[in-house]
Amino acid sequence: MAVVTSIKTDWIELVHQLGKRFAERAAEHDRMGEFVFENYEELKREKFFSLMIPAELGGEGLTHDEVCDLIRILAHYCGSTALALSMHQHLVAATVWKYIHKNEGEPLLRKIAENQLVLVSTGARDWLGSNGELKKTDGGFLLNGRKNFASQSVAGDLAVTSAPYLNPDGTWQVLHFAVSLNAPGVTLADDWDVMGMRGTGSQAIEFENVFIPDSSIVLARIRDEFHPVWSVVLTVAMPLIMSAYVGIAERALEIAIERGKQYQRNNHHLPYIIAQIHNLLISAQAQLKMMISLAKKLNFSPNEKTTVDILSLKTNVAEACRKTVAESMSAVGGQSFYKLSELERLFRDIQASEFHPLPKWDQYEFTGKRLLGNLD
Repeated sequence: MAVVTSIKTDWIELVHQLGKRFAERAAEHDRMGEFVFENYEELKREKFFSLMIPAELGGEGLTHDEVCDLIRILAHYCGSTALALSMHQHLVAATVWKYIHKNEGEPLLRKIAENQLVLVSTGARDWLGSNGELKKTDGGFLLNGRKNFASQSVAGDLAVTSAPYLNPDGTWQVLHFAVSLNAPGVTLADDWDVMGMRGTGSQAIEFENVFIPDSSIVLARIRDEFHPVWSVVLTVAMPLIMSAYVGIAERALEIAIERGKQYQRNNHHLPYIIAQIHNLLISAQAQLKMMISLAKKLNFSPNEKTTVDILSLKTNVAEACRKTVAESMSAVGGQSFYKLSELERLFRDIQASEFHPLPKWDQYEFTGKRLLGNLD
């Protein structure tokens, strides 16, 4: 079931062409835990890092839903590449939203399009309270801290991040800004040795007395309180990120069906397993489609109702994708348990879907409090 059908055929064909080469390298990247540098070089040559940037700014002018679909297709070939790319794309999407609705962000979008810059999100550590520390200095701030799970940080140019700042009056704010990953005091920890998504290069970023000019601060918000910026970021980000996982789930069912056609004579209950997996996948696809529709090709007005819905859908899609891959392993049987099996890698990769903001139990708390009117 295709989630989007409006996208230009040449982009779809290009993703399949690139994807076939990426698939040949996927197992080795996973085995070695190495970033997909070759894949990124090919994506840069084809202008994938400016896909969503309007044509008048030098980009390719694709819509948000079209890019979601490309990420989903790419995940059939290499989940790590698809997920890493989604992390860049969601930061671009948020900036394009600002350009459309607030006439902001044009210089950054032009730079990305011209140079195929890679944006790195530290969103896993940037929720309401953020982490790290900012101290005032002449002309700006000094940043210290560590941001884990910074996808594609090893290939990144700019980190889009935040940190708390204690005002002179004793109140806390969180300041948001971008910082070059080549700035003095910025280093990457060699710590991305994980179960799945091993090719995303999500090394932690460490900041030691990194100078952040006053002019780099794009947002100041009250610490530990929900800010409307999240209603923009989450609405554009979650569909892009979850598209990668739906693509992985689709590939898992493809494998189960391919193997099932070969061995169904020896497994009389296989049709029931395949049907169950299909039902799970349909649930993931349908709810992803709803997520994408909430973003309205970036023509939406941010609100908490949409934020609550998008986070609930994220949890549901992630769970349906994990179940789809797990049951696909059941359909294939013990062969899927071998490291040589593509399904074994897909199973490990799909587990990461749980950990994107907000993880399930955090989402339950956030959603429940808002539905009950308890905002504390």
